[in-house]
This record gives sequence, structure tokens and C-alpha cells, in this order.
Amino acid sequence: MTQRRIEYFYSTHSAYAYLGSKRLSEICAAHHCQLVHRPFELSPVVEQAGGQPFAGRSQAHVDYFFGREIERWAAYRKVPIISYRPTYHDNALHLSSGMVIVAERLGWDVDGLAHALLQAHWRDDIDLMNPDDLARAAQETGLDPAPLLAEAMTDEIQSVFAANTQAALEMNLFGSPTYVLDGDPYYGQDHLELLEHALTQPFPKAGFQNPAVDIA
Repeated sequence: MTQRRIEYFYSTHSAYAYLGSKRLSEICAAHHCQLVHRPFELSPVVEQAGGQPFAGRSQAHVDYFFGREIERWAAYRKVPIISYRPTYHDNALHLSSGMVIVAERLGWDVDGLAHALLQAHWRDDIDLMNPDDLARAAQETGLDPAPLLAEAMTDEIQSVFAANTQAALEMNLFGSPTYVLDGDPYYGQDHLELLEHALTQPFPKAGFQNPAVDIA
């Protein structure tokens, strides 16, 4: 039987990717799925989808979607999390994303590393551009951080990061996390149960039609 494949598009600082990370691993293990990590640059994807940058949202929107919703899902999924926006949340993600890409190429525990980085950011408030912080997160997963850090910022690895972002743009994804199964995207960790359902009982092919949107 052919192994099912889930493409995992996410930002390495995404709260919702973190909240769904363990559940995603459980689903993949239970259904013998291959999880393909595709860390990407979030801002251009959100912008193309019509989303507002963080600073452009209302206080009520921020407090609900990036506050209360995070608290509730963390409690529901029993995930430890800090009660504020991480201190270094706006720092670049090239280094941490590069580490994930290198780990997958080496055949290492990329699922564990990705979860460790997300957890370290949202539980321990680490800086995802700080090599020492990233090294500790890798070591806690049982991985040697040296080769990960040595290769993460090379042109070859960063070109994969850029290609992941371009793929997300071409697929018209909305944000992080998005799980793609058989070409069908499931946006948000709150759709993991639908993703799992689709692994055993595939949904009918998309057929709903909307009128064209005129944003001019």
C-alpha cells in the first residue's frame, strides 16, 4: 500500500503550528503517513491572501485570535505556553527554518526538531535567530546542533526555504499551519480532525463555486 503524504506548510514561530504539532505527529503515526516539512516565510503569504499585518489589526482582533484563542486551544490540547506574545517574535526565521530543512535532508528526527523549536519559542520565549538558543532546543531532541547550524544559512538550504514560500503563494495558502493532503489544503490546527478523517474517508472533490471577487 502506498504511504500517504502530508505536506506541512508552517512558520517556525507560529503559535497555531505549535498547538497542533503533537497532534499532527500522532495522526501521522496512527495512519502511517509521511510528513513533509515545508517551513516558509509567513508575511508574503498572509499579504497575498488579503490578511492584515499584526500592526494593522484591531486590538479586539489581536486579543481574540492571538490571545484568547491561543489560551483555549493550549488548554484543550494540554500544551504549555507563555501568556504573552514572545519577546523576539518579529525576528527573522531563516536560521530556524534552515535547521528544519537540513534535518529533513539528513534523515534526522525532523518532527521532533520542528516541535522543539516551536515549543522553545512559545514555552520558553527563545529567540529563533539566536544560535545558542537553537542549539539547546536541538540538543533536547537528541540532535547534534553543529551540522544543522553550519548548513542552515547556506545558499542551497535557503533556496529551499524560498521555494517553499513560493509554493505556498502559488497554492494560494492562507497562513500557518496548512496541511496539504492529496492537493487539498487544511488551514489551521483546528482542522486536524478533518485531516485525520480524510485519511480514512476522503471527502468528495471540491465542487463549490463562488462568484468572482472584485477587490478593485
